[in-house]
Amino acid sequence: MDSKIIALLAAVALAGCAASEQPGPGGAQKKGAPKAAAKPVIFNGKDLTGLKRLGGEATYAVKDGVLVGTSTLNTPNTFLATEKEYSNFVLEYEFLNDPRLNSGVQFRSRALEKEQEFVGSDGKKKKVAAGRVHGYQAEIDTDPKNVKKAEVGPRMWSAGLYEEGRRGWIFPGFGGGDEQAFSKQGQQVTKVGEWNRVKVEANGNRIRTWINGVQRVDARDDGYKTGFIAFQVHGIGKDKDKAGTTVQWRNISLTPIADNTLTESEKADGWTLLFDGRTSKGWRSAKGPDFPKEGWSVEKGMLHTAKGDGKESANAGDIITTGRYSAFEVSVDFKLSKGANSGLKYFVQPDLNQGAGSAFGLEFQMLDDAVHPDAKLGRDGNRTVSSLYDLITATGKRANRIGDWNNAYVIATGSKVEHWLNGRKVVAYDRSTPEFRALVAKSKYADPKYGKNFGEWKDGHILLQEHGDEVWFRNVKLRDLSKKN
Repeated sequence: MDSKIIALLAAVALAGCAASEQPGPGGAQKKGAPKAAAKPVIFNGKDLTGLKRLGGEATYAVKDGVLVGTSTLNTPNTFLATEKEYSNFVLEYEFLNDPRLNSGVQFRSRALEKEQEFVGSDGKKKKVAAGRVHGYQAEIDTDPKNVKKAEVGPRMWSAGLYEEGRRGWIFPGFGGGDEQAFSKQGQQVTKVGEWNRVKVEANGNRIRTWINGVQRVDARDDGYKTGFIAFQVHGIGKDKDKAGTTVQWRNISLTPIADNTLTESEKADGWTLLFDGRTSKGWRSAKGPDFPKEGWSVEKGMLHTAKGDGKESANAGDIITTGRYSAFEVSVDFKLSKGANSGLKYFVQPDLNQGAGSAFGLEFQMLDDAVHPDAKLGRDGNRTVSSLYDLITATGKRANRIGDWNNAYVIATGSKVEHWLNGRKVVAYDRSTPEFRALVAKSKYADPKYGKNFGEWKDGHILLQEHGDEVWFRNVKLRDLSKKN
């Protein structure tokens, strides 16, 4: 990664934090809380200020407040890109295209000065050429003649999720979604030859899209987390019949998503904040009714556990949610210091251990694999980052560098559980099976002190672990699936 990109990511990570010195309840102090981000204008409706053309030679103009892109013969895909880059946001726009002209809107995209290597959806290493626009794209596809599978009619994949210049189709594709069902839905909701309204929500590693009020995509992915937005005019090659075809955009708006907030769609889906970015509300010590008076703090929109002696829960101790959950999705951003050890535990039973050490529960491991000795303990790497601690080794994971943010996501429905790290599923298991019990029998949890039927509890708390190392947490969110209609 070149120095310009590193500097940009650092700036994005710091955006939205503002100084404040008001105390929070429950023993934690808030030393800063994020302010609402200003709403940027990416298209002013008058001219192309703040936008630049990349790739091919198709043309762009502004007519009566509408951005118009016009196709050109014998030129590759062309993009009108924002000069600024954006990370987490809700992007909304309307489009009207000649049905013959495929198009799309790029987001979190880049065009780098040097050739870059990446890992394709097939797991193989590939390269993207210097200067090539690449990144996420919300598709525009309204051609009634674009029939890939005759039994379902035209493809109609508008608002599908594509990665331009790299891995290709994500949704429908390797990120989920049935192609025929997606086409049938597209035929029902897409307006051919009329204006269509699209919403794109890029929030951490979760990407969602809607067209004309109907959700099209809900995917988690480990692609770029920041980049420019660009309006594409697809190349038409030598097809003279398509020369001069247009795609138009209007009512373009972008609303940044601040840390420790919920979008309207998240609220509608039943997500709640377990950490509000300002106080310790909703958390208590795993060993008592109150939030720890020392060792944990709220700083600049982050939950922070202080540096100690590296021992498990021996300083400030673990913190747990005041509520218990039986079926849920939980998402946590975490940042480790060098050599740090921590964890996200779930189905936690604090009453089983009131002595030394951490409360008992199933654990999404958080670890500096390269430095901390625990990575070499256990069996076959089952104590490494994102593994089900001491039980199941995470596979296919891509952890970010120490000092950068990672995302832990756990979904538990009935007895089935999944771990995701940075948008990639790395662990899946069923905690009611003989196979799971056999794993427990081979682990440290075979010790009777961990109780009978370890990990098979009906419900429990969510826990953030204090292990004597400096760790930061933010965007701690939960969806209680037991309340799902």
